[in-house]
Amino acid sequence: MGLISSTKIKTTKNGGIIGPNNVTSFGTDKITGFTSSGNHTTRAGTSAVLTAIVSGGGGGGADRAGGGGGGGLLVTTVTGLSACTAYPVVIGAGGAAGTYPNSTPGTDGGVSDYNDVVSVGGGGGGKGGVAGEAGGSGGGGGGGNPSTTGAAGGAGTACQGNNGGTGANPNPGGTPTDTRGSGGGGGAGAVGGNAVTGGFPGNGKAGDGGAGLDIGPTFGHFAPTNSVFAGGGGGGTRIGTNTGGAGGPGGGGDGGDPNAPTAGAGTANTGGGGGGAEGAPTYDGAAGGSGIVLVKELNKADGVFNINSVYNARVANTWPNGQQSLNTTLDYLIVGGGAGGGCGGGGGAAGGGAGGYRATGYGPSPLRGSAVSGILTGNYTITVGAGGAGAPNYASRGAPGGVSSIAFDTTIASAGGGGGGSHPHSDPTDNNDGLAGASGGGGYGSHPNTNGTGGAGNTPPTNPPQGSAGAAGIGTSYYGNGNYGGGGGGAGAAGGTGCASCHTGGAGGAGVPNLILGPNTSYAGGGGGALVQNAGGDTFTQASAAAGGGGVGSMRPGPACTATPGGGIGTSGGTNTGGGGGGRASGADNGGSAGSGVTTHNGGSGIVVVRGPSAVAFAGTPSCVFTASTHPGGDKIGKFTASATLTVSLA
Repeated sequence: MGLISSTKIKTTKNGGIIGPNNVTSFGTDKITGFTSSGNHTTRAGTSAVLTAIVSGGGGGGADRAGGGGGGGLLVTTVTGLSACTAYPVVIGAGGAAGTYPNSTPGTDGGVSDYNDVVSVGGGGGGKGGVAGEAGGSGGGGGGGNPSTTGAAGGAGTACQGNNGGTGANPNPGGTPTDTRGSGGGGGAGAVGGNAVTGGFPGNGKAGDGGAGLDIGPTFGHFAPTNSVFAGGGGGGTRIGTNTGGAGGPGGGGDGGDPNAPTAGAGTANTGGGGGGAEGAPTYDGAAGGSGIVLVKELNKADGVFNINSVYNARVANTWPNGQQSLNTTLDYLIVGGGAGGGCGGGGGAAGGGAGGYRATGYGPSPLRGSAVSGILTGNYTITVGAGGAGAPNYASRGAPGGVSSIAFDTTIASAGGGGGGSHPHSDPTDNNDGLAGASGGGGYGSHPNTNGTGGAGNTPPTNPPQGSAGAAGIGTSYYGNGNYGGGGGGAGAAGGTGCASCHTGGAGGAGVPNLILGPNTSYAGGGGGALVQNAGGDTFTQASAAAGGGGVGSMRPGPACTATPGGGIGTSGGTNTGGGGGGRASGADNGGSAGSGVTTHNGGSGIVVVRGPSAVAFAGTPSCVFTASTHPGGDKIGKFTASATLTVSLA
């Protein structure tokens, strides 16, 4: 150390402290790329990493076939890690090419993985006349011929890729005037191109592969495509001078055509899709490219810091970790996932309970919590709960909804709704009661001995309460004189009991209005109970949907029913409302007649919103699930429709 005396202070450039002379820093980024499976060992101090997970591209199909879709490209923060610990990394293989003479579609790309966080492999390209496969990005659809039409491209995965392009229809008159062009595979940055029909002997064109996504600004520039990854494969074509689709930037392979009949493979370690086949003389498609995983972590600085720069950082309120106090409070809206509705047999299945509702500042005063204080700038994990699946048959209840939360220093969470009760099956005590949850599921209604009770709300308990109880079911006998499932509870009211005298199913409990986004929008309505009509010709009525995204319970015609012969279709809970799914009336394990509502009635997904004054800024990763806005009064608002990372900073 430097000497200190009463007459002189000996100083050094490093403030008199022995050690490396570091400028004040809170870490520099270290980026590691994996082109084959292995382990990533975190550095000292690392608890979270930013990853780009690129799965293998889909293979191109055989015989006038679509290009393979680019592998899913997922940019996400992986949290909960420990320092100096090895975590597994898996690199997905490229999908195999479609081959002749069986004229097979391309296969999907393999999944890449960082510590069990995965992206989706690219969809295989469809063969002639066959749709492309869904995937991270969807495969291109196969081209038509005189006996088939051009096929659709496969669907891409949200926040990872895009849809594949559509194959061309043949020209009127058929051979030799059809072009048989196929769609390009989708890419992480753009949809695959549609094929263009042209007359004999040419002028048609297969769809180009969708462009990949450039992540170089965030992760640096990795060969061989300078960090542009997951381009789609070009579609193939045949006949005359028609041209194949070009591979999308980011490793997509070119599609085959009569002048260049060999399709191009996706580039290794890019997740590029393989090119689709031409059709004659080369019928085989090309394989997709393997994936890659990039890991970005904070490289903690070693040694000691310059005292002057430490002092300056402390004055700026950014010491020791770069975070600053907001010196204000934040409001929030957190809605959990709604539960799925139950499934009936001869009785009324129950509605699912709404997801939990917790909010500050902008909803009804009895349900307002306290705004959050003491928040620092930095990153916070947002979880948006999924809606619970509706019961697929009457051997099970509706599934509970997922939990939504914001992980501030103290996590604030809204629970999922409780599942709706279903037919008791072989055991009168099994499945008919609604499940407890943020709002409880309704009970099944059929026979006095098997009517189910509603599930309890506000479970686990919060103050103010996050939801209400579900209602019991009522009925007289199987397939009998009118049976009514109970409504699922909502954030603002308990579920309703069916009305035997007025022949109406149990209404879902009302949701709660909230102005945090500006418009007055309601959330967390309970799902309505289903009902079964009797044989007497009475008029039966489905309960209206509950405010806040609650689903409608379906209505099954009773024996010899003349009042509403077609029954009534029910609905799922609203997306990003936390609404419970409606109960599903059914006459059989597999869902019964179309009039009964064959599809399951799922709960609606939740939502998370934060709001602060104009001095605060919000950002979200991945950006496709985050929306930033500014209220006319100046407040900043961040809305999340799926799980992500919230970044809070000073504007």
